[in-house]
Amino acid sequence: MPTLALQKIGIMTRPRPADVPGIVRPLLQWLASRNIHALYDPETAQSLGDQSGMRTREQLAAETDLLLVLGGDGTLLSAAREAAQRNKPILPINLGSLGFLTSFTLDELYPALEETLAGRLVASERVMLKATLLRNGKADDEQAVLNDVVINKGALARMTELRLSLDGDFVCRYRADGLIVATPTGSTAYSLSAGGPIVHPSVEAIVITPICPHTLSDRPLVVRDSSLVEVSLMETADSVYLTLDGQKGIELQRRDRVRIVRAPQKLMLIQPPRKPYYEILRSKLKWGEA
Repeated sequence: MPTLALQKIGIMTRPRPADVPGIVRPLLQWLASRNIHALYDPETAQSLGDQSGMRTREQLAAETDLLLVLGGDGTLLSAAREAAQRNKPILPINLGSLGFLTSFTLDELYPALEETLAGRLVASERVMLKATLLRNGKADDEQAVLNDVVINKGALARMTELRLSLDGDFVCRYRADGLIVATPTGSTAYSLSAGGPIVHPSVEAIVITPICPHTLSDRPLVVRDSSLVEVSLMETADSVYLTLDGQKGIELQRRDRVRIVRAPQKLMLIQPPRKPYYEILRSKLKWGEA
């Protein structure tokens, strides 16, 4: 990644409010000493008790050169849509517990910023998906996601029936608790817990994983990310929801269809150069530990 002419950095965070001042106040001073103007989201402003640099998340992505995300993967997912839409890189610092995406630790915050300012850190391009809800033949909602598109039943709903097609060809009908359509980045999220494979972020693929299928032979599929994926709700909906990156939920109706394609935009995610992907997997999944 070339040297970034950083003049403004946007800070997004959602840790416990008590954690914010001790992390962000010295960070603001550090940035100011380097003539870098910092803006921050409403959550950070509330914790600091200072709204002078407050912007909405949409404004942060539009007005800054880099987004610094302090939190867990959920915080990053909410920032990803705004950043990708405006081609802005994200530097993620993990303040959560697991954090596959936020792979820098808090101790690495300032070294990572120094390396980023010097242009020595590489931004990994992450494929995103575009999900469109089709209701009565018309697009009712549309959104880009970094991790996954999930169709699943509510806590008290019975098993649902979903029809899957790829590029217009019928694949199968699932009787299951739901279906996950994930990017390679999202393969280590909900899809993994449902039995899906881990897919390296550089692989051009989409992972389709059923959730608790009634038929044990219904297994996860890995298809080209150029595929047109369409999922139809076949039965009368009984608390069945479309969930986008775990951030937004929409209750589905009978005969609703969800169309999923590779999004035109990609997320630029800055990654630690000395932490290969498989090292992050070993660390997060505790591979090789007794």
